[in-house]
Amino acid sequence: MTRAAGPSGPLAGIRVLEVGTMLAGPYATMMLADLGAEVTKIEPPGGDISRQVSDSYFASLNRGKRSVRLDLASPDGRARLGELVADAHALLVNLKPSSIHSLGLTYDDLRQFNERIVCVALTGYGLDAGDEPAFDYVVQASTGVAALTGDPDGPPTLPGYSSADNSSGLTAAIGLLAQIVSGRGGQVEVSLRDVMLSQLNYRASAYLNDGVEPRRLPLGAHSYYVPAQLFPTAEGHLALFITHDAFWKSFAAEAGVPGFPTMAERAARRDEVLAAVTGALAADTAASWESRLRPLGVPAAAVRTLPQALAATPEMVVSAGGFRLVASPIRIAGHEPDYGPPPRLGEHDGPAVHSNERVAP
Repeated sequence: MTRAAGPSGPLAGIRVLEVGTMLAGPYATMMLADLGAEVTKIEPPGGDISRQVSDSYFASLNRGKRSVRLDLASPDGRARLGELVADAHALLVNLKPSSIHSLGLTYDDLRQFNERIVCVALTGYGLDAGDEPAFDYVVQASTGVAALTGDPDGPPTLPGYSSADNSSGLTAAIGLLAQIVSGRGGQVEVSLRDVMLSQLNYRASAYLNDGVEPRRLPLGAHSYYVPAQLFPTAEGHLALFITHDAFWKSFAAEAGVPGFPTMAERAARRDEVLAAVTGALAADTAASWESRLRPLGVPAAAVRTLPQALAATPEMVVSAGGFRLVASPIRIAGHEPDYGPPPRLGEHDGPAVHSNERVAP
C-alpha cells in the first residue's frame, strides 16, 4: 500500500479532538486544521446538528477534519474516547456545561488517560455557570453589543454574521495553543459572554474609568475619532475613517473642506464637521471617492455587498472537496494550507490512522 504524505504546516503533528456543534467550536478547530493540525471531530451517532442546516454550512466550518461517531454516554463510547484522548494533545468541546460534566469532558475526568491533555471548554457563560441559553444573538444582546449597534433613533440591532461565535472560536484556539505551548495539561475555559465583553475594550474602559455612558451614534460613528463613520454619497455609502490629522489634511484638500485641522477641534465640533463632510461627499459616488482617496493614503472604502467583496478578492476563495470556501486568514511564509474536504459522518470510525501515516485513497 502506498501512503500519502502527511500535511505540513506549523501545527503538523498536533492532534486535536473536537466535540463541537454548530459554529464556535468547529470554527476554532478548523482554523487549527488549516495550520496543519490533525482534527478529529467526535460526533454523536446522528452527527453534528449543523449537518442538518446545509452541506455548504457544514463545509464552511469543518473542512480538513476527520469524523468519528461515538455515543459518549455509552461504556463503549467512553472507552473509545479514552483511547483517543491518550493519543491527543487537546480536546475542545462546546456544549452546555451540564453535558460537559455529565459526559466527562473536563481535564479532571480525562487526565487519567493523558496527564498532558489540554481540555478547552467553550461555553456561553462559564463551565460552572449553568445552562442558560447562550446562542450568539442572545450573548450579543446580554453584553451590550446590540445596544451599541444601529441608528440611535432606531432599535438596537445585530451584525449580519455570528460575531460572538466566531470571536469566541478564535479566542478558544488561542487558549488551546497557549496551554499546549506551556507543556502542561489542564483545563482552559472560554465563554462567549467574556469574549464579547473583552471586545468592548475601549468602550468599557471609557465607562469604567471616565464615566462615559456608551451610546449609539448615527451611521456607526466612532466614539473618539471624527470623522469616522459611514457617509451617504451621490451613489452608495462611503466608510471614512480619519484617525490622524495627516489623514484629515489629505482628505480635506481633496474634498475641499476647510478648517478643523486637529482631532481635538473635530471632536469638539462633531456636528459641524459631519455636516461639512456630508455635503462634500455628496458631490461624487462612493466608488469614485474611494479611488480618489486611497492613493492619498486616506482610509476609505465604498460599502460593498458580500458578492462584490468576494469578487474583488478572488485569492480568498479556495476549493475544499468540491466546496468553494473562504480561505484561512492566517498566512505563514512557506506554508500553503491543504484544504481538505469536510468529512462524511463517521468516515474515520475504527482504529486511528494519523496524518503522518494516513493511507492514500
